[in-house]
Amino acid sequence: MSTPKSNSQIPIANRKPKIAIVHDWLTNMGGAERVVLALHEAFPDAPIYTSTYDPDALPLFKGLDIRTTYLQKLPRPLRKLHKFFPHMRGRAFRKLDLSEFDIIISSSSAEAKQVRKTRPGQIHVCYCHTPIRYYWSHYAEYKRNPQFGRLNWLIRLLIPIMVPPLKKSDYKAAQDVDVFIANSTEVQQRIKKYYHKPSTVIHPPVDINRFSPARERSDYYVVVGRQVPYKRIDLAVSAATRLDIPLKVFGNGSEHRKLFEMAGSNVTFHTDRFGDASDEALAEALNHAKGFIFPSEEDFGIVAVEALAAGAPVIAFDRGGSRDIVDPDCGVLFHEQTTDSVIDAISKAREKTFLPGTCRRKAKRFEKSLFITKIRKVVADNWATRKEQL
Repeated sequence: MSTPKSNSQIPIANRKPKIAIVHDWLTNMGGAERVVLALHEAFPDAPIYTSTYDPDALPLFKGLDIRTTYLQKLPRPLRKLHKFFPHMRGRAFRKLDLSEFDIIISSSSAEAKQVRKTRPGQIHVCYCHTPIRYYWSHYAEYKRNPQFGRLNWLIRLLIPIMVPPLKKSDYKAAQDVDVFIANSTEVQQRIKKYYHKPSTVIHPPVDINRFSPARERSDYYVVVGRQVPYKRIDLAVSAATRLDIPLKVFGNGSEHRKLFEMAGSNVTFHTDRFGDASDEALAEALNHAKGFIFPSEEDFGIVAVEALAAGAPVIAFDRGGSRDIVDPDCGVLFHEQTTDSVIDAISKAREKTFLPGTCRRKAKRFEKSLFITKIRKVVADNWATRKEQL
């Protein structure tokens, strides 16, 4: 009896590509992690490589083929401090042996793109959430406030020493990427500016079906996000307080006490015993909200799309991914991150009539099924081209 041929022994013209997915880290659930789940749904046979993995924090990844770097062997307290070690993460990804795979799909806002092709014919597709913000687009902002709490003084001293070589390594890795996919028009522009590479925009997948927009809307507004300085939740709180309109605040973080102390009685905070309200509570609030306030500059902004899916118009800062999401039929953009600018935008929104059905229809541009279809096409087209070359 003859021995079955392995995938690598089958002529390239006669086989499907073997695919690997690589992500920066899997230690908390967010928009980037939902992208990884959608990538896995598009390519269910692909294992997922990552620097470190916390299965307790990511129940949706249970049962998937997760493969970690040597950093996973660090003591658990050190693994939790992974953001202190970008040079170690970069080295860990470069050491991964992915020679068995034809196509490597990295999901990266950090070092995952540093994985190496180790044989001819491999294709590296990078789904780029953004070029590393603290090296490129937001270096000055991170230098002012590195978001390391009591260690900010130390990090400020280290940044000018550590960043230049890390930046050089990041740029070099970007030059070895065959295909860049940007998650928004803003990120596409950053990829061109900082990496000097072209890219295609494919917006992140959003699960719009978990929202059921109410036809009759309540009188309150919603803001949600990690309560850290750059999210500018304070603008929504101060604007609502001055206008004396109901505002529901979802999330937690280092700014929580400050926000609570500055808020008027019209502002309510929604958290559970773990520090954040449930997805169900947020969905219910958005389903009936008069509007959603989105005051931060984000690479994309999945939560803004979720608000539209729930029928809530979006009042957003006119920078970053908001420009891909909000148009006059489903919201208002404001141009300065000031309380007065937010107040003016809320006032304009209150003068307009927004239809929940229209808002939801706008959200359908970002459905997960569209993401999966587009990603599969990019992979198929590049595999077909590579087969012709070989």
